[in-house]
Amino acid sequence: MATSNEDLLRELAPQVLGVLMRRYGGLDTCEDAVQEALLDAATQWPASGTPDNPRGWLLTVATRRLTDMLRGESARRRREDAVYLATPPAALADAGADARIADADEPGASDHDDTLTLLFLCCHPSLSPSSQVALTLRAVGGLTTAEIARAFGVPEATMAQRISRAKQQIRAAGARFTPPDAADLGQRIRAVQQVLYLVFNEGYTASAGQQLQRTDLTAEGVRLARMLRGLLPGDAETAGLLALMLLTDARRAARATLDGALVPLTEQDRRRWDRRLIAEGATLAEQTLATSRALGPYQLQAAIAAVHDEAASVADTDWAEILALYDLLAKVSPGPMVALGRAVAVAMVHGPEAGLAATDELDGPLGKHHRFHAVRGHLHEMAGDRAAAAADYRTAARLATNIPERRYLERKLATLTSPA
Repeated sequence: MATSNEDLLRELAPQVLGVLMRRYGGLDTCEDAVQEALLDAATQWPASGTPDNPRGWLLTVATRRLTDMLRGESARRRREDAVYLATPPAALADAGADARIADADEPGASDHDDTLTLLFLCCHPSLSPSSQVALTLRAVGGLTTAEIARAFGVPEATMAQRISRAKQQIRAAGARFTPPDAADLGQRIRAVQQVLYLVFNEGYTASAGQQLQRTDLTAEGVRLARMLRGLLPGDAETAGLLALMLLTDARRAARATLDGALVPLTEQDRRRWDRRLIAEGATLAEQTLATSRALGPYQLQAAIAAVHDEAASVADTDWAEILALYDLLAKVSPGPMVALGRAVAVAMVHGPEAGLAATDELDGPLGKHHRFHAVRGHLHEMAGDRAAAAADYRTAARLATNIPERRYLERKLATLTSPA
């Protein structure tokens, strides 16, 4: 199928799934029906052409598939009941299922976009963050189970079990396909934002495997963030999240060589950065900072990314501003990774020794994370301590699970340990 049709189906899938969920409930059966409709479209549209109303086409086909599933399940239950009660099957007709099927042509119902409600359901608080991400990619992002499994470096059967368990947990929790009430809305929006943030980050630097980045996941993160922004135009943190993604993704083309080797920020050819994305992201970040009543972590991270992207070179980077933004971020959203980023800014403003001192207390929470040791290695190298830098790079390479990152760290190690 042409890429345009693939993009269209990925965009329409959560909308159609949302309509079916609102009408019938049952995430498993509704998702199966939508997947069958998508398969029909993938095989029929290239030959017959994209219909004038592709969403209506998908909704009609998915409703028919779901109708067949519901009737099949209803007939199975009637047969089981008939055997159990020794009653003719006709006397046990399931009026409830037939009534739900008859409701399929409800006027105007298909015009409503339930994507946000579907996102809230996939990010239900009963699920772990990893399950929220997997279910969101499956139900809202339209990725296949095999694609999600590849993204996270696990067997397809393992990912299928994880998604299945997530659906069972949602059902056991009694979740309904309705938007959260006002008291719960803020917390649930933050959960959705966190899931989209994790999706994008996994694509930007894969947690494991041979690829440095997964452009399908970064693109999906941006697409869903745009969708969330469209549904919640007044939410400053949603705008900040989208700005952060755009400003970060703008550097993608310069992050790796043709053979996939990692190129650090300080060595990237900034002429290859996407100026269109930088302009859009920087404008969005500036607008949200100017109008927001309370700065959130995504807005501040977007502001930091904008300072990097708008600098003509490494030497022109306003590290004092970045450090000030990190100071605010550490107050709004304290955590070891934020502290690690701040330590780099401290080093660039006050010298590598000050940066190293800022990392001293992070060995406990980040001692097994390769980026902690990579940062320490970089700062020791800045300070001229080649032996300490080599030891840190060696540890970082041992802990890294992304192959391009590991190879970069091994190259750094080699430059420090090879004879002059």
